Amino acid sequence: MGAQGNGIVVEPVVDRAGRKVFLDIGYALNRDDPHWVPPLRAEAAEVIDPKKNPFFDHAEVQLFIARRDGRPVGRISAHFDRLAHTMPPEQGMGPGTGNWGLLDAEDEAVAQALILRAEDWLREKGMTCILAPISLSIWEEPGLLTLGHDHSPTVMMGHHPAKYQPWVEAMGYTPAKTLRTFDLDVTQEFPKLIQRIISSGEKNERITVRRVDKSKFDEEAAIILEILNDAWSGNWGFVPITDREVAHTGKKLRPLVREDLIMIAEYDGEPVAFMMTLPDVNQPIKAINGKLFPFGWFKLLNWIRKPKNADMRVPLMGVRKHLQSSRLASQLAFMMIEYIRRAAVEDYNAKRGEIGWILDDNQGMNAIAEAIDADVNREYTIYSKPL
Repeated sequence: MGAQGNGIVVEPVVDRAGRKVFLDIGYALNRDDPHWVPPLRAEAAEVIDPKKNPFFDHAEVQLFIARRDGRPVGRISAHFDRLAHTMPPEQGMGPGTGNWGLLDAEDEAVAQALILRAEDWLREKGMTCILAPISLSIWEEPGLLTLGHDHSPTVMMGHHPAKYQPWVEAMGYTPAKTLRTFDLDVTQEFPKLIQRIISSGEKNERITVRRVDKSKFDEEAAIILEILNDAWSGNWGFVPITDREVAHTGKKLRPLVREDLIMIAEYDGEPVAFMMTLPDVNQPIKAINGKLFPFGWFKLLNWIRKPKNADMRVPLMGVRKHLQSSRLASQLAFMMIEYIRRAAVEDYNAKRGEIGWILDDNQGMNAIAEAIDADVNREYTIYSKPL
């Protein structure tokens, strides 16, 4: 059955045909935005497929479509993550926390109808509060774009029309957390102080910063996962990432992995930090308008084989928790950033890089970004609302 109001009918997606319509809505409502990057159709379909996205292993998800006079005019997902319910409430998630995401709406009335239906579903499932938008996992595309609508997102980041912000806030949602990305001119050397910190680290025989070995992909991924879950475990919004999710993401990102763009830092031979950088595949995807056929696949494959003039994004970085308040943590971060910066310029002719997202209250990472003269270029807001 569908929820109705103002001539708008909101119906649940119950089959593959419904998921196809759900996808079509996203493309139709965003295609005129010059800064939207159309996702590859197969990847977008995988996100909402319970058989292919391992997020569904520990989450319950319901997709909804809004129609007006029979015409699809909007979409939304409502979901809750059982792993998130095991986290302490003071870290943002916790028992009773539900989410909605993947919102696209033709106008405010449609957005309101969709959000109300998502709230009803979450309430029926016993949820007592909402953090949104999160599409779908906190590890995928969290937050609503509230700053930086004037340029396209980098790989694995979302993009939303500016009009969505007042629509969401009018529904009683208040900001819970802001996620920032920082833009960096990678052609410029870092300030002298940072260079001295890096030089000091290079003289320390207890420190080793190495490239990952792609021939040992699974072993290196396991090292990074172990550091990641430890480093981020105290962060707001943290939900443990599962082995299946790592394998799934690794398979998807493997073509983009470059050994000189991912670093692991060791201290006394123990891996204690890592930094992952990816060439921004959104650049060629936008150029082919997200269409692999008839010739898009060839252009995309050529770019992936040898990215040139490529922007860069640092989606993940972490230092083991017991080191995070030490000078060593920032020293290792600066060393990894510098080595990757050099490789990005020399090997890929990169001009800019993007670091993030970073929580607005993560003092350590914000300080590192500011120290290397990076500027905030995008902000995503996660909103909260009691049910």
